[in-house]
Amino acid sequence: MSITESLNALGVTLPDAPAPAANYVPFVKTGNIVYISGQISNGPDGLIVGKLGENMDVDAGAAAARTCAISLLAQVKAACDGDIERLVRVVKLTGFVNSTADFTDQPKVINGASDFLVEALGDAGRHARSAVSAASLPLGVAVEIEGIFEIK
Repeated sequence: MSITESLNALGVTLPDAPAPAANYVPFVKTGNIVYISGQISNGPDGLIVGKLGENMDVDAGAAAARTCAISLLAQVKAACDGDIERLVRVVKLTGFVNSTADFTDQPKVINGASDFLVEALGDAGRHARSAVSAASLPLGVAVEIEGIFEIK
C-alpha cells in the first residue's frame, strides 16, 4: 500500500506545510536526508495548548503529538516537491513536552506521534527517538516535535 493510500485509510489528509513562525526554514535537505524544524501541536481548531501534569492528561498530550507528526509528514511532502511517496523512512524524532517539573510520562505523550507514524508507514515509520520535558513551549503549545527523514 502506498503512503497516500495508508493515510487515506486512516482518514488523514496532509495539510499544506505550515510556514515558519520566525527566522528559520521549515526543512533542510542534504543528500537523501531531510531535517524538519520543530512542528507544534495544532489541530483543526487551532493551537493545542496546555501543560502536561497541570491542565492536560497523557491522552490529550498524545493526541497533540499526533498532530505534530501529521505536520512533519506535510513538511516531508513539501521537501519532496509534493510527492510523499519519496519518503523512505523516519530516522529520528525529538519530542518536547510542555510539562510540570514532576511529570514523568513524556515518552507516553510522544508515543502519539510514534504510534501514528508506524500505523501510517509500517516499518518505515519505526525510528530512534528522544522525549524530553520543557518548562514551556512557543505560544503555550503542549508538544513540539522535530524530525529527521530519509527520502529518495
